Parts: sequence; C-alpha cells; structure tokens
Amino acid sequence: MTPKLRSFCIAAAISLLGLAAAAPGQAQAPAASPPSAADFDRESAISNVSLSPDGKHLAALVSPDGVNVYVSVWRTDAMDKPPVNLGCGDRSKCMGVGFLKNDRIRISVRQTITSGSIKTHLFRFFTTDLEGKVWRNALGSTDQTTGPNAAVVSTLPRDPRNILIQSFEDGNFYQLDLYSGTRKKVGSGSDKFGGEQVDLKGEIRARQSVDFESGKVYVAQWIRNPANEQWEEHFRWFAADREPKEIVGFSEDPNVIYVRTNAGRDKTAIFEYDIAAKKFLEPIFEIKLFDASDVIQSSAAANYGAILGFAYEGENGKAYWVDEQMKAINKGLRQALGITTVPVAWTDIATGEKARFSTGDGADVSITDWSDDLKYLIVVKSGPRQPPEYYLLTDGTKLTKLGAQRPWLNTAALGDTRLIQYPARDGLLIPGFLTTPRPELYGAGPYPTIIVPHGGPWARDGMGWDGSGWVQYFASRGYAVLQPQYRGSDGWGQKLWRAGDAEWGGKMQDDKDDGVKWLVAQGIAAPDRVAMHGYSYGGYAAMVASVRPNGLYQCAIAGAGVASVDRFRELVNQSRILRELQRPSIQGLSPVDKGPDVSIPIFLYHGDRDVTVPISESERFVGVLRTAGKPYKYLAIPDMGHQYNRWEAGQTAQVLNAVEAYLRTDCGPGGL
Repeated sequence: MTPKLRSFCIAAAISLLGLAAAAPGQAQAPAASPPSAADFDRESAISNVSLSPDGKHLAALVSPDGVNVYVSVWRTDAMDKPPVNLGCGDRSKCMGVGFLKNDRIRISVRQTITSGSIKTHLFRFFTTDLEGKVWRNALGSTDQTTGPNAAVVSTLPRDPRNILIQSFEDGNFYQLDLYSGTRKKVGSGSDKFGGEQVDLKGEIRARQSVDFESGKVYVAQWIRNPANEQWEEHFRWFAADREPKEIVGFSEDPNVIYVRTNAGRDKTAIFEYDIAAKKFLEPIFEIKLFDASDVIQSSAAANYGAILGFAYEGENGKAYWVDEQMKAINKGLRQALGITTVPVAWTDIATGEKARFSTGDGADVSITDWSDDLKYLIVVKSGPRQPPEYYLLTDGTKLTKLGAQRPWLNTAALGDTRLIQYPARDGLLIPGFLTTPRPELYGAGPYPTIIVPHGGPWARDGMGWDGSGWVQYFASRGYAVLQPQYRGSDGWGQKLWRAGDAEWGGKMQDDKDDGVKWLVAQGIAAPDRVAMHGYSYGGYAAMVASVRPNGLYQCAIAGAGVASVDRFRELVNQSRILRELQRPSIQGLSPVDKGPDVSIPIFLYHGDRDVTVPISESERFVGVLRTAGKPYKYLAIPDMGHQYNRWEAGQTAQVLNAVEAYLRTDCGPGGL
C-alpha cells in the first residue's frame, strides 16, 4: 500500500471570469469514425471525483495509461501542482475514493478470490491520510490482510475525528477514531433489528425489524423517542403490499423526520412525519410524473440539516434545488457549459394526463459534491452523447476543467438519444430510450435495430452516458438501439411496475415486441434486420425471444441470462421479505423448457465468476439447444463476474467485439 511514484497532471485549467461563456469542449478527432471496442474498455482517465468537507482538497481515481488505476489527491488552491498519488496494492484494483474527514479518505478496492469451486470478487475498503502514510482497515487496524469486516453507517459530519461503523464480526456499532484506530462501542447488534440510521446529532435514532402478522411478513419502523430515549414502533409496511415506507432524512426539529413512500399513490413522494403524534403530514416534495427519491441536506455548521433540494427519477436521476444559492449556481452552470434543451411531450402512465418538460440535448450538468460552505463544487457534464467531463467551481465564478473521463473517444459518430413512449398492444404506455445513428453518416433510416432490455427486472435505464458501449458503440456503427422500459420496470410508478407481475415471457415480452413494431411503423427499424441483446434479466428476455414464434428478430444475444424462471424464484426465496415482496411476481415462461421451439440463431456469453446468475444457467440452455440441433454460439469468459464492477480489463472489448461479429456474420441470413 505504498504511494506510486508516478505523476498525473490534471487537465489544463479553464478559468472563467463569469458563468456566461461555455468552456471549450474536449478536442476530437476530425473524422466521424466509430469508436473502437478498446475505447470503451480502457480505464477512465478520471472518475469518482470528490471534495473534502472544508473544500481544501480534491480526490479522484485516475488512469493516465488506461490500464493502471490509482488515487490522486490535489490541493484545491494549487490545482496546477502535481497531486499526491496513492496505489491500492499489487493484488487489488482501486474502485472508489471519498472523504471521511477533511484529511482522511476512504479507498475502496476489489480483489479476485477463489475458494474451492467458488470463484468471485472481494470488495473492501481502507482509510488513510492524504499522503498515504498510515493505512487502516475497516475496523481501524493497520492489518491489511483481513476481509470486508465492517460497514460505514455514518461519516458523522459534525465529529472531527470519528465515524460510525457496524462490525461484521460481532454486529455491534462503534465510533471509530480515524486517527488513532481506537473504537468505542455505542450500540449492540441484534438479530431482530437492522437498517440503523443516525440523526443530525450522530446518534442512532431509527432501526427496522421484520416480523409476521397473520402469517404475513411486515417491516416495522422503530424510532427512539427524543423525549424519553425509549424505542417505539411507529409504522409498518407489509411486503405483499409493495408500498415501503423509508426514512430518508432527519430534520432540525427532533420531532420531525422525512419519509419516502408510494403508499396509496402511483408515484413515490416525500412526507414529513410527526414523531410525537405518530402521524404522516402533507408531502413536502412530489413530482406528478416521476418518483421522488431523496432529500438533499446541508452539512454546513451554520445551517446543518437544512434542505437544499430534492432528488427524483426523471429521464435521469435529477435534482430539484430549493436553496436559492444552489438554484442560481445550477442555472449559471448550464449556461456556462453550453447546455441546450429539447422539449419532451409526455403522457402520465397512470392517469393519462398529458404534460411537457425539457431535457438536456445530448448532455446535461449535475452538481455531484460540494464543500460545506459551498465555496467549492464538483460539476459533471455528461449525457448519452457526452462521456463525463469533470469541473471544479470555485467561489461561484471560476470554473476549472479537471478532465474528461474518456478524452480519447471520438464522439462525432455517436447517435442521438431521446425519451419516447409507445403503446403496448393492451394500451399500456411503455417508456423507452431510443438512440438513432447520425443521419449525415447513415441516412434517414430505416436502420438495423437492436432491442436492449435492462436487467432486474425491478430496475430501469436512464438517459445518461452508457459506459458499457451497448448503446453508443452500435449506434455509431449504424444501428438504432431501443431500451424499452417494459412493464415490471421500477422507477416509473406503480402501474407500470405492477403490470409485470406473473408476466415473465408474456406481456413483459410483448412490450419489447411491441417496441419493434412501433419502430417499424415509424420508419426507424428495418423489419428484416432486428436483434435483441440483453444481460441478466435482459439475457433471459433474449432467450425468450429465441423461443417465441413472432418472427420479429433475426437473432438473439443473451448475456448472463437465467434459463429458468424457477432459478429467479430460488434467488428471492432465500429472503423472508422477498418471498412475499417479489417472488409472487416471478411466474411465466422458462426458456430452458422450450429448446425445440427455438426459431432463430442465438449467441450466449457468461462469466465464470458470476455468483448472481451462475454460468450453469447458460450452460443448461446451451445443452438444450445442442440436443435440439438449434444454431447457437457460446462464449464462456474467464474471471468475469456479473455486475459491471466485477468485469476485468479486456472484457468490455471482448463482449463488444464478439457481439458485433455475431451480428454481422451469424444474425439471420447475411447478418444484421
């Protein structure tokens, strides 16, 4: 864990006298040639940028060569000086960095682990000073050989030395002194309680329990009464109802907390809750069209806990600022960085109410971190056509470009992405993200088209930068790409979410097929040149596409897919809550039972370190295809895990090259 003697100079600073002129963009290659698979595979030049609470230091993950990753720490008043560079060890990969205190950082690492037949990845974190002189593990020891033996519960922003951790060894809660490594027990772990949260004073004030009533499992929220310090149950939600109530913040008033819930409504909202009266008050934040997700609060001593804004799920994760200073800064940044908007006509899925809103045209700006006094802010410009660029805003006037995540990537050939809605055959409106090729390069269409359903399925896509390349790599090569937010997708309201119940391979699959038909009718998709490429649940959907006799697809590509619905049911059956929360929704077609019905070529790939969806699932389907004499290709990828943060160097390029080659040579007659 010694600092690497390698220097990484930050990108040339761009100082603006005001926030009126746009900062220069990243220089691009003159020709509109598609980016290569290697362009997506390289490690980010800069990422994971964060600020110390006092704003005096900035840290980030950096990779000058696209291979080695380490942590760099700068002084914000000397950004032109070389940073301090910290390595993560010969057997570990740096995965993240963030400040715990003004002069203490947390560095997350990943290691590859093999234990008998189990092949997986181990994630853990260390704390260190800004020069990397003393490294400690999650429990405060200088022993760096132990595993992930604690979790951070709170950074305790008002405590200059300590953070709050929960030990995995005994389940107890400790104040950990980041400077001495000593621990002080402040709470006991329990088999009954979990999900502990701290209030603005840094004291554990909330926890949850799981129990049964009339045979139905529920989650109870317990709150420690500020008047008598006694724990009291306040509200419950039953797993089968799928209307969770979650504390998302504590207010300056010890009798008021903020709770997020979708109970009795289609879209999630944030409410005030009166502890003394045990009563939900009126919502303090709701968006008619989208789910509210969080409260953004101040960490400054002068107004600690004050609400700066709210987060919600729009076309992307969005912030709605209520603090006048943050509101003005956000407006100025959009002007300075040349953000333009396009209108979106939208129909609410639940009510049919029509509305309009605007979204960034190809890119937008977000404020991702800030010092307590708001003197320094980290700003990110990114979007479907814009790999993230990082800026430091100082005193509200000076904007310094820190660097681009992928400065080598030529964006000229990338496609245009827009948020759409199309009707399913039963009339339900399905959201989607449609990316089309540049018309000056590939004409007006129709185009060869790839349907890319997301994983989950209780998940959703966003209209941001796609680091995997599954969208823009192919759009830059002339393919239209549709990411359907099929029924069963989360984050678009309850009506769409619940409409996927027990419809695996049924109406959930119809939504993807209806997306194809809509694209054909719009003149976007060539009807005889359509494929599906999905991963995880999306891999399951691609397998289903190969066995359903609809004639819409020329081929299917399934990454890390589940071949049997029963396998999904087994995964959630291990949890008391998920048995009632999600398991009843998982019913439908199992591709492994339909091998003789496969009517199109299919390509399957899977990592052998996948512990979420074991590689045996793809192997089972391959066995069925082989027995049935169906056309297929199969690629087992050594050392690849399931989630993207478990992929090794070279695997992104391997997948992109393999999928592209399959589409061009094996996807239907003559390829796609």
